[in-house]
Amino acid sequence: MFRFKLGRLAAAAVAVILLPPRAGFAQPRLAPARVNQPTVIVERGLLAETPASVEVTPTLEASRVHNGHGPPAAPTDVSQPAECECEFDWKKIPRVRPFPRIGNFPVLPTGPGYYSALDQLCGDYLKGPPKYPYPRFGLIQPSFFDVDNFSYLDDPKNTEFDFFDRLKRIRLGDNWLFVTGGDVRTRYENNYNNRLTQRNNIYTLSRLRAYGDLWYRDDFRIYAEYIGAWSGDQDLPRLAIDENKTDLLNLFVDVKLAELGGNPAYVRVGRQELLFGSQRLISPLDWANTRRTFQGVRAFRQTEKFDFDLFWVQPVIPFPNRFDSVDNNQNFVGLWATYRPEKTRTFDAYYLLLDNTNRVTLLGIPRGNFTRHTFGGRYVGNMDNWLFDVEGAMQLGSQNGRDVVAGIATAGGGYNFKDRPWNPTAWVYYDYASGGGATSGTAHTFNQLFPFGHYYLGWIDQVGRQNIHDLNFHLFLYPTKWLTTWLQFHSFWLADRRDALYNAAGVPIRRAATGTAGSHVGEEVDIVLNFHLSKHADILTGYSHLFGGEFLRNTSGPLTAKETGFYYLQFSYRW
Repeated sequence: MFRFKLGRLAAAAVAVILLPPRAGFAQPRLAPARVNQPTVIVERGLLAETPASVEVTPTLEASRVHNGHGPPAAPTDVSQPAECECEFDWKKIPRVRPFPRIGNFPVLPTGPGYYSALDQLCGDYLKGPPKYPYPRFGLIQPSFFDVDNFSYLDDPKNTEFDFFDRLKRIRLGDNWLFVTGGDVRTRYENNYNNRLTQRNNIYTLSRLRAYGDLWYRDDFRIYAEYIGAWSGDQDLPRLAIDENKTDLLNLFVDVKLAELGGNPAYVRVGRQELLFGSQRLISPLDWANTRRTFQGVRAFRQTEKFDFDLFWVQPVIPFPNRFDSVDNNQNFVGLWATYRPEKTRTFDAYYLLLDNTNRVTLLGIPRGNFTRHTFGGRYVGNMDNWLFDVEGAMQLGSQNGRDVVAGIATAGGGYNFKDRPWNPTAWVYYDYASGGGATSGTAHTFNQLFPFGHYYLGWIDQVGRQNIHDLNFHLFLYPTKWLTTWLQFHSFWLADRRDALYNAAGVPIRRAATGTAGSHVGEEVDIVLNFHLSKHADILTGYSHLFGGEFLRNTSGPLTAKETGFYYLQFSYRW
């Protein structure tokens, strides 16, 4: 049934591609006119700063021209009422979910300039950032179903056009709206002492995503997203997140339950990605070749200042050669509330319950058969050029018949030197996650749940948010508006030297049960470069190196290493 629905959506997309281009496609070079138009900044993704929305009121004739039907419309006074009062007003549909600020965020460059390498090559000097809703970065953190579905295309005065516009905001009568898009990427990786073994690993990862999004007014929505993920030959066994040859990443239905104070409340049923707050605990994990998804039900309501979400889901386990299925032994329940008193500040408060009846033991440490209750909150934002990010959470529950008392704490401060060349943003952070009681007594090792671990604790992925202290520094530079330079330094220490070092997946990889190996894990340096080639294409590259401290030196051996390095080169294209 899932494949049949996806096939119908794909057929609709192919039919749209074959339609003649709408008025305006024969004049793709509109940069001069675009410079003179007001620009609304709409940023989403890894380097998102402050979300915004574009509100326009399209006329009936303008929407027909937009989709290539009929002759060009005569100039219309948009202040006049629409000719057909029965036509649904699409100016706020789909509703854009504000993308939450992630930790150690940069402040993106604005103002006049070249926003892609192609802009500079063609001499398209823009007055401000383009309206294109995808991030100007090689990773796409938010789900496609949460970004602005190209609402600026409904503005009769819009001057930003693209070949793929014909796939966006397709009107099927007065009451139906269809949008499609996707991305493709490939990444080369060269790993030295991969996974802290004494083996190198050179391979490629490739991925294709394509989605279809169908709305009936604001009452009903069907969203489907295909994923294909492939891995080249590896010298070590593939990770579970490396390959998923053909599957559905998302397939859900939204139904409006009620309209409360002009803001609808929805229920979502089916396979769906989750992303909340800083993503320290819940993230789709875009670095992974497969992305993380769940299956279940979610109720949500969004207003200008408040978001409320309640969900019950089960994790979806990727299988390379068959259709993915949920882990019936895990149940994940959450209540998440967000308050935005102003655009520059956000409060989060949450309760999360993860119940896992799987029995797993790694390095002698029981990792399954637990119930964890997580209570936490976060405050993030900026005061003029000063930036701040504070988050804390406590975990209670039981694991293998033992009590659980654990927690995390994060505090970061930064500054944006907006008047300096290259628009520098600097951060200093301290991250703590409790550890101890790995095998007896009260369990103090925090469970990081479903995080964006790759982003926070070093891109080499050998440190997770469990049993760790991390003092880290970040510097963002923009030599041009289309080149992101990100420098990181981390100093890692075990919170409890008798507990293990856990990697980004939460798997224990090294342990000295007696505590005699010391607690200093080492230092990591990360260099990240992103070249924004065009609104569609990015090259992401960088190098990371973990220099082993006393703990890694004392726990290494004939087959294990005390240090590791990692180089990558990724090309991505989205539409």
